[in-house]
Amino acid sequence: MIIRIMGEGQFEVPGSLFDELNIIDNRIVDLVGKENEADYRTELSRLINVIKSNGKQLDDASIVESNIIVPPEDLSLQEAKEIFTGSGLLED
Repeated sequence: MIIRIMGEGQFEVPGSLFDELNIIDNRIVDLVGKENEADYRTELSRLINVIKSNGKQLDDASIVESNIIVPPEDLSLQEAKEIFTGSGLLED
């Protein structure tokens, strides 16, 4: 699975990581809906860190279609309301 973190590049992560990422993604959707900015920021940071620590960063010269695009860590809560809706970034 190829995941792009906006502003940081693409990472190849094992498909076995999908469930863990989906749990974090669902928490983010819930926190954004509750307008809980502090915990939203913590979970977005966790999502990005899990991708980076378990994935292999691809060379910037590689052109590969991303399966998922994750917003940058500094995404505002207001901007997150437009992205983290419904089932979030990852769909079951």
